[in-house]
Amino acid sequence: MSDVASPAPGIRLAGVEKWFGSIDEHVHAVAKTDLSVAPGELLVLLGPSGCGKTTLLRMIGGLIRPTRGSIRVENHDLWRSGGDTRNDDAVRELGMVFQDANLFPWLSIEDNIALPLELRGVAKRERRARAGELTRLVGIEGFERRWPRELSGGMRQRAAIARALSYDPHILLMDEPFGALDALTRDAMNLELQRIWAATGKTIVLVTHSITEAVFLADRVILLSPRPGKIDTEVRVDFARPRSLDLQASVEFASIVNRLRHRLSEIS
Repeated sequence: MSDVASPAPGIRLAGVEKWFGSIDEHVHAVAKTDLSVAPGELLVLLGPSGCGKTTLLRMIGGLIRPTRGSIRVENHDLWRSGGDTRNDDAVRELGMVFQDANLFPWLSIEDNIALPLELRGVAKRERRARAGELTRLVGIEGFERRWPRELSGGMRQRAAIARALSYDPHILLMDEPFGALDALTRDAMNLELQRIWAATGKTIVLVTHSITEAVFLADRVILLSPRPGKIDTEVRVDFARPRSLDLQASVEFASIVNRLRHRLSEIS
């Protein structure tokens, strides 16, 4: 875990379950799940395609309401009891990054990063100052006035991370954020994410299909079973930080990767 002291809240899922469907057909996407994420932890969700990783993450993010169970963020229920209204006190602690950076092409990088602040009524000078801080944090200083089309995929993802951090949420939820990048850029972004996490002390929950990425980044890896997804295996990763890419050549690293790969092949 990061050595940075952080006020970041934890997350607690109790009996969370999700069904999708109509009168004619129901799909059990996520089976009963109990899960806690500690403040400042970097937790990775791993599993076969269609196992419910993204559904689980979107439930944590308040984008999908659980069919059953409860989700608490910093001691706030994510959903107000008896209705479909999300609790603003919980939602404001959550930032989300998707596989596609989803930057608005008609806005500059600076304006994309500052957009959540503009929507919250923050003054322009303060928005620009915050965007400047974040471009330095994520390593794209000097590109504030560029258009998204002028940046590489990795740089656009850095901008998306900066945008998610703009209003200083305590929790960052990331759904395959580097899945569309080439191998070298993905390695570089893994290093960058580790650096950003260490600098901010955020709680991070990340979904990935890459076992190597999961083990490199995580404090803890949660392997989900095929649908309906449920926790099959939990692995703690105790390598010292900061971690370099050379770690991936070690026997200890390979042992954890092989353990997860073997279990994944058994349940898939």
